[in-house]
Amino acid sequence: MDVAQLKAKIREVPDFPTPGVSFKDITTLLKDPQAFHYAVATLADRYRSAHPEVVVGIESRGFLLGAPIAYELGCGIVVVRKPGKLPAERVRVDYQLEYGQDALEVHKDAILPGQRVLLVDDLLATGGTSWAAAELVRKLGGEILGFAFLIELAYLSGRRRLEGFRVEALITYES
Repeated sequence: MDVAQLKAKIREVPDFPTPGVSFKDITTLLKDPQAFHYAVATLADRYRSAHPEVVVGIESRGFLLGAPIAYELGCGIVVVRKPGKLPAERVRVDYQLEYGQDALEVHKDAILPGQRVLLVDDLLATGGTSWAAAELVRKLGGEILGFAFLIELAYLSGRRRLEGFRVEALITYES
């Protein structure tokens, strides 16, 4: 398996969720055991020498990759969720989207001060959600090692929003 073969496993759905958008559906990759294993192992290997102590999986497809990456790295998993999904005391960050506002939350005790954190999501687009997740980690005193993504939509320039952080993506779409 290589990155080109991995990219071929992703189904593109035109005009979803709105006209003009080409949705990158990773479910076709996830159901293929070799492709799924390759994606998880490769992303984990890129951060193995950084020795993360916890992986943050970003709602919701970030959970699908974050959990097995955490397992592969021998560390814990923390979930960052949309408001109203976590039961215990939470920390919240509000952030701007292209056309509105959103928010993310994490349990207040999820990350310890100084803990080495890897943030994981399926896709980097404009970087807003990833930036908000990083803000949550910073509020709790975590040390951000970087971000791991399956896909980067480079034409949306999300990497710029994460400037100063290490960003790894397996598959890049230039347009």
